[in-house]
Amino acid sequence: MQPYDGVDFLNLDELLSDQEKQIRQSVRTFVSDKFLPVVAEHYQAGTFPFNLVPEIGAMGLLGCNLQGYDCAGLNDIEYGLIMMELERGDSGLRSLASVQTSLCMYPIYSFGTEEQKKKWLPPMAKGEKIGCFGLTEPDFGSNPSGMLSTAVKKGKSFILNGTKRWITNASVADISIVWAKYDGDIQGFLIPKNTPGYLPKEIGGKLSLRCSVTGEFVMDHCEIPEENILKNARGLKAALMCLSSARYGIAWGALGAAMACYHEALNYAKEREVFGTPLAQKQLVQSKLVWMITEITKGQLLALRLGQLKQSGKIRPHQISMGKMNNVQMALEIARVARDILGASGISDEYQCMRHSCNLESVNTYEGTYDVHKLIIGEKITGLNAF
Repeated sequence: MQPYDGVDFLNLDELLSDQEKQIRQSVRTFVSDKFLPVVAEHYQAGTFPFNLVPEIGAMGLLGCNLQGYDCAGLNDIEYGLIMMELERGDSGLRSLASVQTSLCMYPIYSFGTEEQKKKWLPPMAKGEKIGCFGLTEPDFGSNPSGMLSTAVKKGKSFILNGTKRWITNASVADISIVWAKYDGDIQGFLIPKNTPGYLPKEIGGKLSLRCSVTGEFVMDHCEIPEENILKNARGLKAALMCLSSARYGIAWGALGAAMACYHEALNYAKEREVFGTPLAQKQLVQSKLVWMITEITKGQLLALRLGQLKQSGKIRPHQISMGKMNNVQMALEIARVARDILGASGISDEYQCMRHSCNLESVNTYEGTYDVHKLIIGEKITGLNAF
C-alpha cells in the first residue's frame, strides 16, 4: 500500500498555519512508524500498547490545549489535527489521548484548586499518570442526571457509593474523575488509585475498541478527604462541559478513521485487477470513492469551522453535536464501503477498514449517541425539547 499523505481534495492545507501542519505531520509520522506496526497484534489481544504512552506524553499530546502545568498550550485546531491523526491509527489511541485531555485534565484544570492542578496535571501531561472519567452508570448513559451514585459528607471526608460502567482506562487509571449526587446536585470528585472502597475491573469480551482498556468501578463506602472534591464542578453543566470538549475532539478524530479507510480503499482498488482491468476503473467503484472523498471533505470543512469557533470562544454545544453526529456516522459508513471495496481482504487484520468499522460502532454511541445529538440539534432549531 502507498504511504499515507493525507486526504485534501479542496486544498484545505492552505487554511492551516505552518505550525499546525508541522504538528500534524509529527503525529502522522508517530502513528505510521510506531503505532500501526503493532495495532493489529494489540487489537487481537484486546490490549493497548502502554509502552508508547511516555512517548505520547513527551510529544506534548496529552493536555495539549491547556496552558501551563507542563502542558503544550496548543490551539484548538492543533488539538483537532492531533486527534485526527491519532484516530487514523485507531479509535483506541485517540480515546486514550482525548479522555486524558478533555475528560480528566480539563476538569482538573477548569474546576480544580491550584493544589490539585499542580499535583496531577504535570505528571498527566507527561503520561506518568493516567486518568479516567466516571459519569456513565449501568442504567444511566444518555440520561446522566438520573445517576444513582451518591456522596455524603462525613466530618472532613466524603463517602461515595455507586457503580460506573463503560469507563475508558478504569482498571489502569491512577486518578478517576467521578460524578455523584451530593446534596441533591451532581458533583465532581477525585479518587486516586488504591483508595479503599474503590474497586475497578476491566470489561472483557468486547468486539469493538479492542485496542483500548474499558472497565467499570464500584464505590463501596469509598472514603476520600474533603480536599479531593472539585469544588467548582457543581451541577450537570460542569460534566457536560467536559463532554463538549471531548466531543469536539471526536468530530476531528472520526475524520482520521474515515481518511485511513478511503486511502486504503483507493490504493487497493488501483492495485487490484478484476476482469483484466484495475478495480478502480469500474464505474461502481469510482462512484463509491467519489462519495467517500466528498463526505470526507464536507466533514473536514465542518471540523475546521468548529475549530475556528472554539478558538474564538463562540462555539456552542449544539454546534459540537452536529460535528460529532455527522462525522462519526460518515466515518462509519465510509469504513463499511471501504470493506466492501476490499472484498474478502477487508476482513483481514492486514488491512484497517474492518477494525475502524468495528471501533466506530462504539464511537457512534459513546459521548452522546447519534440520536441524542440529533435531539440536541432539534431542540435548538425548534425550541422544543423532545427528550
